[in-house]
Amino acid sequence: MDKLKAMATFVQIAEAGSLSAAARQLGASLPAVVRSLAALEVELGVRLFNRTTRRIALTDEGRHYLESCRNLLAALNDAESALKDEAGEPSGQLTITAPVLFGQMHVAPAVTRFVQRYDKVHCRVLLFDRVVNLLEEGIDVGIRIGPLEDSSLVARPVGEVRRMVVASPDYLRSHPLPAHPKDLLRADCIGFVSTSGAWWRFDEKGRPFSVPVKGRLEFNHVAPAIEACLAGLGFGTFLSYQVAAHLAAGRLQVVLEDFEPPPRPIHVVYPHARLLPARVRTFVEWIHAELDENRVG
Repeated sequence: MDKLKAMATFVQIAEAGSLSAAARQLGASLPAVVRSLAALEVELGVRLFNRTTRRIALTDEGRHYLESCRNLLAALNDAESALKDEAGEPSGQLTITAPVLFGQMHVAPAVTRFVQRYDKVHCRVLLFDRVVNLLEEGIDVGIRIGPLEDSSLVARPVGEVRRMVVASPDYLRSHPLPAHPKDLLRADCIGFVSTSGAWWRFDEKGRPFSVPVKGRLEFNHVAPAIEACLAGLGFGTFLSYQVAAHLAAGRLQVVLEDFEPPPRPIHVVYPHARLLPARVRTFVEWIHAELDENRVG
């Protein structure tokens, strides 16, 4: 038995004053209404109506139960209405994650503009240079750079980034310009602390290869490595968005462009494609438009 449907039928009988009138208003057959009432009374173990051939009247138990049913059905209707309102107007808590530098440069400003536009949404922005499990860590939306491994996520491409080798104009004026990645074997290269060693990846006519580089500086974070590169201490390898402003201003120059590996995709990812809360659905569209407009990468 569908308890909620039986309760709604009971309320309709009480308000209509007869079984036949309730059946007409519900668009149901009289036998179906009679069966629903009988099943509900059996379930409750009480008689809800006193019935005669001419009329039907609530028992004391029926009157008490009628008030409870009306309150419950009204609360259910209010809850459904609230959910429908939320589905239309973004509100509530939204948690977003992105890589640290990309998040600082592109995601955080976009989120700031988003909350200015939608004042009922509260955003948390978590920046990590690691792959975050959205479901396990309670995150609504992630920005991912690189190939996606988790096929359970919904992913929308928003751009791509290049892995490039750069140096400052001052450094290039006083050092030979590399014609091939192997020329870096004899150059100062600013490295990243890694258990795999300092191997930089390249591609030559579709064939990937790596070159072991060395230098006097190693960092475990991008920002100081960029500063060292700007100071003229050697070549550095970075993702295009990380050095875009310096390239545009002429503070850094790209070398070995013909040997760059294939671009890495940028995706907006989220766990579910169906029945998304309005805040998630709206933010996904917002960040997609923001990143596309700014031509990140």
